[in-house]
Amino acid sequence: MCGVFGIFGHEEASNLTYLGLHALQHRGQESAGIVAADGPVLKSYKQMGLVADVFNATTLGMLPGRSAIGHVRYSTAGSSLLANAQPLMVAWSMGQMSVAHNGNLVNHDALKKKLELEGTIYQSDSDTETVLHLIARSRGTTFEDRVVEALKQTVGAYSLLFLTDKKLVAVRDAFGFRPLVLGRLKNAYVLASETTALDLIEAEFLREIEPGEMVVIDEHGLKSTFPFEKKRSGRCIFEHVYFARSDTQLFGRSVFETRKKLGVQLAKEQPANADVVIAVPDSGVPAAIGYAQGSGIPYDIGLIRSHYVGRTFIEPQQSIRHFGVKLKLSAVRATLKDKRVVVIDDSIVRGTTSRKIVKMLKDAGAREVHVRIASPPTTWPCYYGIDTPSRQELIAASHSIDEIAKYITADSLGYLTLDGLHATVGDPERMTYCSACFSGAYLTALKA
Repeated sequence: MCGVFGIFGHEEASNLTYLGLHALQHRGQESAGIVAADGPVLKSYKQMGLVADVFNATTLGMLPGRSAIGHVRYSTAGSSLLANAQPLMVAWSMGQMSVAHNGNLVNHDALKKKLELEGTIYQSDSDTETVLHLIARSRGTTFEDRVVEALKQTVGAYSLLFLTDKKLVAVRDAFGFRPLVLGRLKNAYVLASETTALDLIEAEFLREIEPGEMVVIDEHGLKSTFPFEKKRSGRCIFEHVYFARSDTQLFGRSVFETRKKLGVQLAKEQPANADVVIAVPDSGVPAAIGYAQGSGIPYDIGLIRSHYVGRTFIEPQQSIRHFGVKLKLSAVRATLKDKRVVVIDDSIVRGTTSRKIVKMLKDAGAREVHVRIASPPTTWPCYYGIDTPSRQELIAASHSIDEIAKYITADSLGYLTLDGLHATVGDPERMTYCSACFSGAYLTALKA
């Protein structure tokens, strides 16, 4: 769950990358970084924290050049440390190169062990560094050849941007797990994890980078090849449920409209006798609107999310119970008092947050609280770039729906079915999306 952005051929490359990362901030809040190419020299700046806190006019002024790549990180492989912040940049036999990665390599441990036994020294514990080592060790004649040779040794998910002094290279794994799109701003090409980043800088959306495609952009223009063995499509279905921003066009579909349709389908599958439909903001809002449309129950604002909560805060040990959730969410008593409430959320992971939300709603006067989830039970971890807990920590892996309802103290609990989810995203045969977090049907070997 990271965001990548790149641009080639624009005099304000770093400033535009900064804006693009702003639009992708929801994909990662641990660190932010930009590498820019100024002639033959690559320059880097990255720090822990949010994009607006990491960059300012001074730091962006240290990144001149007409091409740049950027990254916002939420760790899935490697600790939350500055050494793991991206883009990674190295000097090697061909000069300098930098890389930004969204995804996760499931055979990273085996590759790292092999490389270390052969003398490779690691500067981080990120799986992305392994890609750089494999490229450096390749005997390919061109940079692109080396990238292909390196990635053919990996298993897992990657949407990658590479920057050298002369070119910007984008590669997407053959399953297409994580999104990557191509746009144009005047004479410059733009690459981003989501179309929302293109919208912010007023770039034209051209198309998705296809699964298994490598795009090379240099002074001669854009060249596309498909150097990897073709696989069945494995686009992440959870991007539609939660990760992508609602204003994004993802895998050829509007995320907002898809989430509304998930809510309509949920209303068909899991009806409730209630007075009002509310959402857990922000990701639950479109599905709640759809549930209200599908059920005929009016939609209203029952929870307000604070936009000023940082990633860390000082929590009193005893003075306030549920302090963390109360910092992020507050209940609207006028909406809830004496009402039978349907509350829509995108998923339940451990169940602890849902339990606190139900209590908050009841404390605010709700007579009944019926929880509806716009996805199936999350019963398996993701190994393709989403930071989900181990299976032992996933409440739906070891508890029935009735047991989960009792734990979160809801009057009822209902999930969208897996068939309903796939049908809503236009994949009734379950052949174009990966939904392993719900089904356990992984598309790759998990150890290699």
